[in-house]
Amino acid sequence: MFGLGHGDVGFFDRIAPLYDAVMPPASPADLRAGLAFAHRPVERVVDLGGGTGRVARALGRVGVEATVVDYSRGMLRRAAADGFPVVRGDAARLPVSDGGVDAVVVADALHHFPDPEAALGEAARALAPGGVVVVREFDPGTRRGRALARTESIAGMNSRFLSPESVTATLDDAGLRSHVVDPGFGYTVVGVKPTDAPDATDATDEVAGDADAERGR
Repeated sequence: MFGLGHGDVGFFDRIAPLYDAVMPPASPADLRAGLAFAHRPVERVVDLGGGTGRVARALGRVGVEATVVDYSRGMLRRAAADGFPVVRGDAARLPVSDGGVDAVVVADALHHFPDPEAALGEAARALAPGGVVVVREFDPGTRRGRALARTESIAGMNSRFLSPESVTATLDDAGLRSHVVDPGFGYTVVGVKPTDAPDATDATDEVAGDADAERGR
């Protein structure tokens, strides 16, 4: 997780031992549905802002191994203790070379990034042609979304929630073909990198998985 000036990181460092006990598990079905839009085998995956590995754990249940990238040392220690490969990194300066991964998943974390637009641009840059960015977030235009934004503000977080339309526009500006695939309070936006983009497949931090995700849809 990343906060404004990394300001929320201290909060996540403190709650890391309790995080998995209070957070519901991520939905493997939602993640699989997003990854199914990829036009290449999904083998190298980054769980961006992945914290304790909550999302990586769900990805494992659909046969995809992910590397957890986060800025909170406390959260990463928990993820590493559960056996997930981890990298401490800034979402706005993703430690992956151009075209180095097949998928970037950002689930329930984008609103904690200090610059979510820059993070989405970095995710797009890191994708190989045919790769996919899957964003699971909360819509601030819904009643529950407004309540969540107020709650996190009261808790002292610097959360900034983006609408699904804003996420789609940002990914489009970064060169992806993106659309909302699951609207509502908890929404999913998928962005696919065109397959006619220049190919570059060497990663600074490669992520290997054991199975291919479904392709196309």
